[in-house]
Amino acid sequence: MAGRLSKLLDPARISLSVQSGKRTVALNEVARLLDGHPEVTNFQGFYNELLARERLDTTCLGNEIALPHARTEHVHKIVLAVGRSDQGVHFENGNQTVRLMFVLGTPKSNPGDYLTVVSALCKILKDSANRDALMRADTPEAFIQAVTAAEDKLLAPAVA
Repeated sequence: MAGRLSKLLDPARISLSVQSGKRTVALNEVARLLDGHPEVTNFQGFYNELLARERLDTTCLGNEIALPHARTEHVHKIVLAVGRSDQGVHFENGNQTVRLMFVLGTPKSNPGDYLTVVSALCKILKDSANRDALMRADTPEAFIQAVTAAEDKLLAPAVA
């Protein structure tokens, strides 16, 4: 992955109103945003691996955030879809309510990209002001702008 997390975001792959409060239905709703993505070679194969990974262990990060993901041969390059739920989605395997889901598909052949994206997400999401901005964004474009602003803040040189 060259560059920034915000470059992976596409307004068409961001849902700011996930409808279901049930984990598997909500996961399907968000993952489905990647169906037809040019880098996804087999959506059903990717989705099956996403569910299999989700059954292994919780993907909840805390702070009402989850990172459902799959390292798979069904994507050529890293792909990302985002879902936000105002009412929250119950992730019973982590016993947490999640309001932001970042669904990630990454090629098995390139684990470095996955680690880069997760690291960038964690740095952005650990700041409550960034989380608040993402929860307040009223359009997918505003969501991407909030991610971009958070990245800019992280990349800015520290002022002594």
